Amino acid sequence: MWAAWQACHRLPMAAEHRRLTLHLGTLVQPYRQRGLTTGDIAEFLEHRYGIMNAFLRVHGDDVMDAVEESLLGALEALAMKQVVDPWGRGMQAIEREFRDFISSREAERVGIPGTPTKAALRGVSHRLLHPYARSNARRPSFRDTGPYMNSFRAWVD
Repeated sequence: MWAAWQACHRLPMAAEHRRLTLHLGTLVQPYRQRGLTTGDIAEFLEHRYGIMNAFLRVHGDDVMDAVEESLLGALEALAMKQVVDPWGRGMQAIEREFRDFISSREAERVGIPGTPTKAALRGVSHRLLHPYARSNARRPSFRDTGPYMNSFRAWVD
């Protein structure tokens, strides 16, 4: 099951009136501690902060380059009579770029209101035995336990 946000970025297709749509979303998985899913967290974060839209706004050119390179690689593979996955490399590159966007704290520097989050500044981390201890180191916003960031997916249909 996917929780998806259509990235509002459409890639034109050769056939008239047909479009390919790039989707950004999460693979829905349960969170152990909270009784929530990664889809619930993604929905909350997108509604409150617009993190995926901010990512696309800042990295739109990188996303398009990844798609273009993926398609070119697929054409080369097709010419050599190999099995072709036209989107695979590009989607993996987009997913990696999104994870870096969060981990490097870039998401906090692109004008998303409310960032860095208070929890990130305080070092709240549910990965730790004492998530709210004052001695916890500051962490990147949007990376508390990891499943949200790790379940991020990009796909085309």
